[in-house]
Amino acid sequence: MDTDILYSDPEFAQIMDGFVNDTYHQGAIDLRDRELIAIVVLTSIQEYEELAVCTARAIKNHVDPVAIKEAVYQCAPFVGYPKVISAIRVINEEFKKQGIQLPLQGQKTITAEERYAKGKQIQSPIYGDRIKALLGALPAEQSEKIPQWLTENCFGDFYTRTGLEIQTRELLILCIFCAIGDCEPQIKSHTQGNLKVGNSREVIVAAITQCIPFVGFSRVINALRVIKDIEPIEK
Repeated sequence: MDTDILYSDPEFAQIMDGFVNDTYHQGAIDLRDRELIAIVVLTSIQEYEELAVCTARAIKNHVDPVAIKEAVYQCAPFVGYPKVISAIRVINEEFKKQGIQLPLQGQKTITAEERYAKGKQIQSPIYGDRIKALLGALPAEQSEKIPQWLTENCFGDFYTRTGLEIQTRELLILCIFCAIGDCEPQIKSHTQGNLKVGNSREVIVAAITQCIPFVGFSRVINALRVIKDIEPIEK
């Protein structure tokens, strides 16, 4: 909690602390993933002061620094690289305060030449070629390049990295879209993806519910409205 608010607005601080505590302990999510959800949501909405607080708490709760970094890196294709760079700076400062040596151990598993092929190996079983079909009416260059870049960047550059399992990556991405707002097609698609990689509906709903203190009821209820009737992607 922000100590300035604690002293200047104690009643508001009490309300906030109580509600955050309520949402933090609902649902069947492990402690590490609860902390990572907070970190990716705060990165997505550019609340960097609170990100510093949550990063310090995650470290105190023994969340692996590699998992923290991988969670933030995973935001980049969806919220843009500048926001992630700002978040990395905040997190690095907290790491330094805790004596965590930088850079962390590398998690890369592929070469630059393998990005498309390895990304496609992960993407296709979960999502097929829906993006390419969706963008098929664009001019030829973009209709080819955007799906290629998505495969290379979202899946090749990030999903192939160690430090986070695919189930957690998918869960965090769904929370990122909830935080951004106005992402109903992406929430639908990644809910199906979550179900396909093994996240239960109960875990998905609990993860989205945990976003309420950070982004408010409106965005969370909108996301839950999309999620409630979705079935897994057919094989």
